[in-house]
Amino acid sequence: MQPITLPIAELKPALAGIGKVINPRATLPVLHHIKVERTSDGWIALTGTDLDRFITVRFEHPAEGPPTAVLIPYDQLTQITKNCGRGENLIIDQTPHGPVIKFTLADSLGEQKVPPVPVGEFPVTPRIKTDAIPLPADLRQSIHEAMDCTSTDETRYILNGAYIDTSNPKANYIVGTDGKHLYSANSFTLPLKNSVIIPSHKFLGWKEFNNDGEWQLRTDDTNIQISSRRWRFISKQIEGNYPNWRQTIPSPDTAKTHITIDPAKLESVIKLIQRMPCHDTERYHTIGLDWNNGQFLLLGKDQPNEPWLRVPVPDIKGTGPEMTIFLNRRFLIKALQYGLNTISLISFVSPLRFHNKGRQMIVMPLRPDGSSTQPQAHQKPNPVNLPPTRSIPPPAPPTPKPMITNPTSEGPAPSNEQKNAVEEAIDMTLLIRDKLNEGFNLLRDLSVKLKTINRDQKTSAREMQSVRSTLRSIQGLKI
Repeated sequence: MQPITLPIAELKPALAGIGKVINPRATLPVLHHIKVERTSDGWIALTGTDLDRFITVRFEHPAEGPPTAVLIPYDQLTQITKNCGRGENLIIDQTPHGPVIKFTLADSLGEQKVPPVPVGEFPVTPRIKTDAIPLPADLRQSIHEAMDCTSTDETRYILNGAYIDTSNPKANYIVGTDGKHLYSANSFTLPLKNSVIIPSHKFLGWKEFNNDGEWQLRTDDTNIQISSRRWRFISKQIEGNYPNWRQTIPSPDTAKTHITIDPAKLESVIKLIQRMPCHDTERYHTIGLDWNNGQFLLLGKDQPNEPWLRVPVPDIKGTGPEMTIFLNRRFLIKALQYGLNTISLISFVSPLRFHNKGRQMIVMPLRPDGSSTQPQAHQKPNPVNLPPTRSIPPPAPPTPKPMITNPTSEGPAPSNEQKNAVEEAIDMTLLIRDKLNEGFNLLRDLSVKLKTINRDQKTSAREMQSVRSTLRSIQGLKI
C-alpha cells in the first residue's frame, strides 16, 4: 500500500481524544487498536471504540493515494508519538510481514513492527443517515450543565445521561438529575420526533472537542451522534422511560422567600462559600443559608458539637419571610457557577430552586446534622438546631413531592391517617432500599479507590523496571 503520513502535531491531540474511549481492560484484543485509514476522498481518519462508543477524528489536510486501512495498537502508537517532536511525521507502511511504523531517528528512519491484525475484525462504525441538527452554543452549554448533574450510579442507568424532553414540541427541555439535585433548561425547539437520552461521557466535556466548531446532532432508533468540524462521537442511546422529572419541580407560587445575588458578585460569593468551615466533608458538605432581618448569612462550623459560625454576605437583595435552610455546598457552588443567581425558598424541608431565565436547579435540603430532610412515613421532621441568637418554630409536616429516588417507583405519600401493619411494612422496605443504595455508593467509592491504588502500583512497577534497565545498561558500559 502507499504509506500513510501522520503529522505529530495533529496525531498527539487525536490520540488524546481517542484514548478517552479506549478501555485498557477490554478482553477483545482488537479493542486495544485504533483504525488508521485513508478514505476514498483522501482524508486521513483515526477511529477508536469500546463497542458501545466510537470516536473518529479527521486530519486537517487530505493526502494522495488509494483508500486503505490498517489496525495499530493504541499503546504502541502513543509511546512512539511521545518521543517525537511536534514538527515530525510518522509513516504507516505495509510490508509482506505486516505493518510497520517509521519515525525520524537522527539522520535516518527507524521503524517498529506492528503485530498484524485483520482490519475486518475491527467493529463496524454505525452510520446514522438522519439529517444533522445544529446545536448552538447556549444549547451545548445546557447539555454540559445537565450532564454535570447526572448520576454515575450504574444501578440507576436511566439517569446516566442528559435527557432531551420533546414532549412539548414548542418548548423542549434539557434535563439531568442524580436524585439529589435536578437541572433543567428550556427555550429550545429541536426537530426531534422522540425524546432522547445523551449518555454522559468524558469526551463530550473535552476542551479540544468543544473548541472544534459547532456541534451537530444525529439520532436513529439505536444510536446518537454528536459531531464537530473534525471529530465525531457515536454512542448507543440509553433506552428506557425517563422518570417524570416535572413532578419534582415545586410550583413557583409556593416560594415566599426570594434571594437574588448580583451576577457580578457571584465569583466572590463562591470563594466565600469555599472558605466556609465544614464539619462533615466526608459525606454531606453541609452549609446553611439564613435570610434574617433583611440580611443574608452563610452558616458553617468545623466540628459537629460547635455552634454555627454566621458570616454575613453583603450586597444581597431579598424579599419574603425569614428562612434558614441547609444544603450540600457542592450543589450551591454548582448552581452559582451556572449563573443561577436567584434562590427561591418554600420551607426548610422543601426543595430549593435556583433559577435564571429558562434555566433552573432543584436541590434537596439537609438538616443541620447532614441527614436528608425527607422524612420517612413513620418519622417526624427534626427541629432545626440553630444558635441561641435565633429560634425557629417547629415545622409543619412537609408537603412537597420528593426528588426522584428510583426511576421505577415512588416514595410513600405523606398522610395524617393512622397506618396499618401493611403500610408500615412498606415503609420499612423503602427504608431498607435507601440503606442498600447507600451501601452501593460506598462500594462504588471503594472500587474507585482500589483502582487508583492499583494504577499507582503499576506505575511504580514500570518506573522501577525502567530504573533497573538503566542500571543494567550502565553496568555493561566499558571504560
